Amino acid sequence: MSRPTPPVAPKIPHVVEQLGRRRSDDYAWMKDDNWQQVMRDPAVLRPDIRAHLDAENAYTRALLQPTEALQATLFEEMKGRIKEDDASVPAPDGPWAYYSRFNVGAQHPVYARRRRDLSGEEQVLLDVDALARGKGYFQVSAVSHSPDHSLWAWAEDDQGSEYYAIRVRDLETGAVLDGPVTSSTGDFTFSDCSRFLFWIWRDENGRPARVFRRPARGGEDVLVYEETDPGMFLSVSLSGSGRWILIGAGDHETSEVLLIPSSDPEAAPRVAQPREVGVQYSLEHWNDRFIVRTNADGAIDFKLMEAREEDPSRATWQEWLPHRPGIFVTGVHAFRHWLVRTERENALDRIVVANDQGLTEYPIDFAEEAFALSLDPGYEYDTDQVRFVYNSPTTPRQWFDFDMRTRERTLRKTQEIPSGHDPDRYVARRLYATAPDGERVPVTVLMLKSTPLDGSAPLMLYGYGSYGIAMEPIFSIRHLSLVDRGWIWATAHVRGGSEKGFGWFLDGRKEKKPNTFSDFVACAEALIEGGYGRAGRIAIYGGSAGGLLVGAANNLRPDLWGAVIGAVPFVDVLNTMSDASLPLTPPEWPEWGNPLEDPAAYDLIASYSPYDQIADRSYPPVLATGGLSDPRVTYWEPAKWVAKLRERSTSGDPILLKMNMEAGHGGASGRFDFLKEIALDYAFAVWALERSWEKA
Repeated sequence: MSRPTPPVAPKIPHVVEQLGRRRSDDYAWMKDDNWQQVMRDPAVLRPDIRAHLDAENAYTRALLQPTEALQATLFEEMKGRIKEDDASVPAPDGPWAYYSRFNVGAQHPVYARRRRDLSGEEQVLLDVDALARGKGYFQVSAVSHSPDHSLWAWAEDDQGSEYYAIRVRDLETGAVLDGPVTSSTGDFTFSDCSRFLFWIWRDENGRPARVFRRPARGGEDVLVYEETDPGMFLSVSLSGSGRWILIGAGDHETSEVLLIPSSDPEAAPRVAQPREVGVQYSLEHWNDRFIVRTNADGAIDFKLMEAREEDPSRATWQEWLPHRPGIFVTGVHAFRHWLVRTERENALDRIVVANDQGLTEYPIDFAEEAFALSLDPGYEYDTDQVRFVYNSPTTPRQWFDFDMRTRERTLRKTQEIPSGHDPDRYVARRLYATAPDGERVPVTVLMLKSTPLDGSAPLMLYGYGSYGIAMEPIFSIRHLSLVDRGWIWATAHVRGGSEKGFGWFLDGRKEKKPNTFSDFVACAEALIEGGYGRAGRIAIYGGSAGGLLVGAANNLRPDLWGAVIGAVPFVDVLNTMSDASLPLTPPEWPEWGNPLEDPAAYDLIASYSPYDQIADRSYPPVLATGGLSDPRVTYWEPAKWVAKLRERSTSGDPILLKMNMEAGHGGASGRFDFLKEIALDYAFAVWALERSWEKA
């Protein structure tokens, strides 16, 4: 059977003059001038672009047709590790306990509640699967009950464009109230009195721009706050104490908090501490004060300060926890008698509990070599109980309730693997690679104990490395499908993340961004040296900004890789950061630099942007995926990347694009449909490393 012929994208030169520099982009035509409307309604996509994307999808289907049986097997394996009628541990709040559960076969959850002691009949609050029926895409991003337990609100997106509608249900009558919020970011909160709903409006360019207040049972929207800086993200929340409504504004290096007292929810917001470029802070209300988490005064890994409730400006801040270099304070949560903080040191999480006098504090300890730990603080403020979730690459998730007074931990739930899981078959290791500048880069490895370390095993190397987001050493039902086939799964904790502290993030952004890519290559070389893989038998995998990572690594060392998977990959960095109309461009200039105004930023981005650095060289097989209504990494980025790679690659190895025409950044919305996309990625990796197209 002859090999399918790939689409050939037309080349239409488009010249850009910028800061005295000139570049030509032959595939700029793939960006629809009407892209804002396409995000909301993909049906208006320009016909020639649609035809090209359809042709790319057809080519990918045809070339990967021999993997369909493997895809189906991988999907069934991953699905078999999911308890189909799973349910969360109920979270108490006053007279009720709230939880979510799945019906057998359902793609989406049911949200429900029972009396606090779990007696009596279940009250269904929202059946997301019923709402999603018949829709190509449907996602509920946030849910919340009102503090008086009379209302239930949720944010829904039926396109993947992240323009959410917020709807409210009367829990006494069951009726959905008229007049939903539209064009929201999906971020909302009830006031503590339950009379009002505060929500964030998304503008025509997809940016959070205004905070509105409306009566919770419907009525006129009132503008509360308008952000004039297009580079700022917005958030709105109710403090755990219920005493304050907090509006947060911030980018990747500067933040500001505005306060509205819950006792007067119609009051104008007041600034806690005016924004200062480079200073980040957040507030947690604790009885008669605020706890301030901040990087002020050079506290790279953040410190905790306390401030007077009536005046939380910086002039009143007093030290609560000093800055400790290398120990990153990742969060803080207050209870009436306890302050709980989360920390990360050397790529491991820690939870520390302090009493309300600050006289006693202690960590919650764990023993595994690599693990992930997260806090689930629940709804109640006046409690001695806190919930946390523990897991590791070999250990499924465990939910514990922890008594902060007695220090007793109670196991409430262990993630059930219906098809079975024996952790003794596996080994998880923490390795270190030496970067070109001498830094030690952590690598977490998962493998079968029986897998040989002689370079013969296929290796999947995963990474991200941006925005200070840490890649936690988690348990994944997905990774096991490769590991059980003799693969080794390795996660590279490269700079740009925060695994080794906030300084680890700062050393992988802006002018130091190239560290992210050289760290990744160093991890691959260290794994090869240790017998975990060999050049040409390594698949690399990254999504979104992780797609930038694997795209840059593909240009730097294409000889190392046997397959490259870029999921919704951010690969057209120079063009995207030069288009101020795109949703995330102004907010992300602090991360990457502004190539519209700064020649040095332009030159640096151009030096690593995966799309711009494609050259005539031998590239390995590549699979790029995208979502047509994705507002974060727009559909044309992976489409252009694939077209240019295919044009310039001298290897003849396949370059594939899979575009989801009914979804956005997160891919398919259902819990099972999403697994089909992962199964495609994994099947491609197996197919590519076996060079199966050559055997067809």
